Amino acid sequence: MNRKFRRIKNFLGKLGPGLVTGAADDDPSGIATYSQAGAAYGLRMLWMTVVMLPMMVVIQEMVGRIGLVTGKGLANNIRQHYNRWFLYFAVFFLVFANTVNIGANIGAMAAASRLLVDIPYVWMTMFFTIGIVLLEVIMPYKRYAKVLKWLSISLFAYIITAFIVDQPWREVIKATITPHIELSGAFILTIVAVLGTTISPYLFFWEPSQEVEEELKHNWLKAEGEKPQISSRKIRNFRWDNFAGMVFSEIIAFFIILTAASTLHKQGITDIPNAAQAAQALEPLVRGFPNAGVVAKSIFAMGIIGTGLLAIPVLAGSAAYAVSEALGIKEGLSKKILQAKGFYGVIAGATLTGLMINFVGIDPIKALFYAAVINGVMAVPLIYLIIRISSNEKVMGKYKNKFWTNFIGVVTLLAMFSASIAMIFVR
Repeated sequence: MNRKFRRIKNFLGKLGPGLVTGAADDDPSGIATYSQAGAAYGLRMLWMTVVMLPMMVVIQEMVGRIGLVTGKGLANNIRQHYNRWFLYFAVFFLVFANTVNIGANIGAMAAASRLLVDIPYVWMTMFFTIGIVLLEVIMPYKRYAKVLKWLSISLFAYIITAFIVDQPWREVIKATITPHIELSGAFILTIVAVLGTTISPYLFFWEPSQEVEEELKHNWLKAEGEKPQISSRKIRNFRWDNFAGMVFSEIIAFFIILTAASTLHKQGITDIPNAAQAAQALEPLVRGFPNAGVVAKSIFAMGIIGTGLLAIPVLAGSAAYAVSEALGIKEGLSKKILQAKGFYGVIAGATLTGLMINFVGIDPIKALFYAAVINGVMAVPLIYLIIRISSNEKVMGKYKNKFWTNFIGVVTLLAMFSASIAMIFVR
């Protein structure tokens, strides 16, 4: 028993940036997009979670390994080995996409919280924005994430609900292993959104920078910019961490789609216009409880708020890492604000600018969906660069990509490129 306990403890001890990255991927944008996919197309979108898992594992393994081996973030590596103007172009659009995502997340959190308390939407957006900026600047992110992960446990409500609802499990299994494609503009748009909220550009910049932070923390890297001390064991532990995070992320995605399909779609609800409608997916979980609708809304609100509070610092942080590395200025959540003024300035600026997006009259749930679409398009050129850098022997040495890593990476690139092009031409 003690030996089993030690093994479990050792395994959990190896989990770090990969698990946080996977958890942050199931942010409000993910919840909204997966729910919309399940509501609109029922079980017919389940196959995507199976297809996306190896794609997500491989792409995040590439970017994480880049940070681990080089001791530098993704933007730093692009600046060093490729055209700087392309880097500035990519960083500009990353900051744009992240800012839209931050704004949509703030709006969704405010809309979700109004299911619990009757406070004007504007005041709730301002409350969350100011609170998040202060926490990002004052509290170390690692401590902040430990507190917030308990709120994210509410995502397991989707797994429980999926088993409470009477499921046609034979059809569920068939839909999971059988790809379904419809040549319609709406279907292709949903595919791009699902890909974009899963294989997201902000995670490309976040995870390698967090690997560098881990190396500094454990003294594997004496100074930023130096080559770290790497061993096969460190690479193996990193891969386990990355794999665990991505599997966790896709399991949650699968059950959000399944729950929406077996509740909302089954009731004939194929479009989710607001937070209250999205919360109905969890009502079977609390059926029989007094005020079941209120309880369902509370669980939904906790999921949106918890994942939003966890994801917004990742969105703002990845933008700050990208800008700081592109400009060659001090960066890092491990640094105090006076040590990295520009870095924290980008975090505050992106979060406050995101707040402004909530005053243009777009429903936050819809905004989350279209933010995922932007991510799906933005990911394509970045994946190309990630494959190039992680395959470069001069950069990666003996830890460069193997054949199967490159193969899955190229398949992912072609799939996301094809979906983005199809979105333009298919009506």
